[in-house]
Amino acid sequence: MQLLRLAWALTAAAICLLLLLLLRNQLLREGQLVAGTCEIVTLDRDSSQPRRTIARQTARCACRKGQIAGTTRAKPACVDVCIVRSRLWCEMTPCLDDEGCNLLVNQSGWTCTQPGGRVKTTTVRLKPHLTQM
Repeated sequence: MQLLRLAWALTAAAICLLLLLLLRNQLLREGQLVAGTCEIVTLDRDSSQPRRTIARQTARCACRKGQIAGTTRAKPACVDVCIVRSRLWCEMTPCLDDEGCNLLVNQSGWTCTQPGGRVKTTTVRLKPHLTQM
């Protein structure tokens, strides 16, 4: 009799676990991001100027406490909020492995210099509450 009760309890637990997994997957499909991840929402490119392409991208992130949306290895990522507040952009490793990172003079962004000399410049517009310490 106890073996039968144990079998029913294990079956019920397995069904509950399956339902929880299905519910989690449904929520993820409906736009929920897993904590610590980002996705690109919009990406616009403007090549109207010669020798120059202007790209604007918007990312959506679900960062953990103490983190904020940033860039790591040329992709959106969650980074420590202190990097953004202090504007020490190169500390979040925004460039690819073979590129060099340099802060812009006014600390409004950074440049990634490729081995061939091509330079990618990124500027950041911060919301006012992020600049307050």
